[in-house]
Amino acid sequence: MSSRADTFNTSETSAIEQIRADFPVLKQTVHGKPLVYLDNAATTQKPQQVIDAVKNYYTHDNANVHRGLHTLSERATDQYEQARNKVRDYINAASSNEIIFTRGTTESINLVAQSFGRSRLKPGDEIIISTMEHHSNIVPWQLTCEQTGATLKVIPISDAGELDLDAYKKLLSKNTRLVALVHASNALGTVNPVTDIIELAHAQDVPVLLDGAQAIAHMPVDVQALDCDFYAFSAHKAFGPTGIGVLYGKEKLLDAMPPYQGGGEMIRTVSFERSEYGQLPNKFEAGTPHIAGAIGLGAAIDYISALDFSAIHQHESSVLEYAHQRAADYPGLKIIGQAKNKISVLSFVLDYAHPHDIGTIVDHEGVAIRVGHHCAMPLMDRLCVPATARASFSIYNTHADVDALFTGLDSVRSLFG
Repeated sequence: MSSRADTFNTSETSAIEQIRADFPVLKQTVHGKPLVYLDNAATTQKPQQVIDAVKNYYTHDNANVHRGLHTLSERATDQYEQARNKVRDYINAASSNEIIFTRGTTESINLVAQSFGRSRLKPGDEIIISTMEHHSNIVPWQLTCEQTGATLKVIPISDAGELDLDAYKKLLSKNTRLVALVHASNALGTVNPVTDIIELAHAQDVPVLLDGAQAIAHMPVDVQALDCDFYAFSAHKAFGPTGIGVLYGKEKLLDAMPPYQGGGEMIRTVSFERSEYGQLPNKFEAGTPHIAGAIGLGAAIDYISALDFSAIHQHESSVLEYAHQRAADYPGLKIIGQAKNKISVLSFVLDYAHPHDIGTIVDHEGVAIRVGHHCAMPLMDRLCVPATARASFSIYNTHADVDALFTGLDSVRSLFG
């Protein structure tokens, strides 16, 4: 893979052209218009380097990992475990044993809810989440509460979409057993003050899980600096394949947790009388894993690591700021979510068109956005909107993409406004 370390140090136009050239899907047209992809919070596109890594595995090294003594199995195992080490380094985990491969953020949170939560919680215990959570960080805890008798507590948010830290402090109590919080909101773009949240929880010996699905591609994540106890994310939100994700957990916590699923690979010995479980990380990786997905995730990490995160942040912030400027002056448009600290999400409503109509019409202009409740129905209820239209930006998006979105909105206004 060619290095992109200095890409953003050239002129912005040529830098983005180089980035965009890595993503083959962006070269197509939709309804006769150049594709403008603004649905990155749902999934990012994949650079050719990731596509090639997955193809190379299936073309040359396709075999099951671990225990195989033949050459293909050894090569596949080496690439699979290299990917784990790349994740370890990328998020600065203390050990590869702390990196568990899952199907994605959702399964990572479910693993903690069932293994950590179900084995420890009892009636009277409390779990704290927030109003802005994705359903994947609500429903697993509801299920665990139903199973254990624990109670779910919810941190309120302001009209701007920011957490009420004073309310959070009051919710923390001697009964709190876990705080599970989104690092950055998929529906609003709000980046939460997770360092403060973790410090306050740890002062009362309460562990913290962070849902990092949206944060992982937009900012550096250092789990040791954060001192979070669990961190969950999906590869497909960070230029990697679908169906593969990561659960980071502090080794002492993972060691004490019972297996989440049973089967091959996660055992040391099996008899009809009893089974002995394997060591980390195998204990939580039952069955044949998504080998190609892990290798693709490793390639995606290589790709991101070759970029300058400060330059990524500067570019994405510029695009988001421009989108906010366009939105602020647009007739009948209301921005949903105006936190001071945001990543690249512009959620909005028009007072003369339903979000579903907005999405359909702008698609005919070649612009892909997401519409609906964004798997955050309690948040929509809090903000008194049934749904929003959401444009979400990534490293390959430009000011021209924002202009294309608003050209599409002009078509909506001509029909409904």
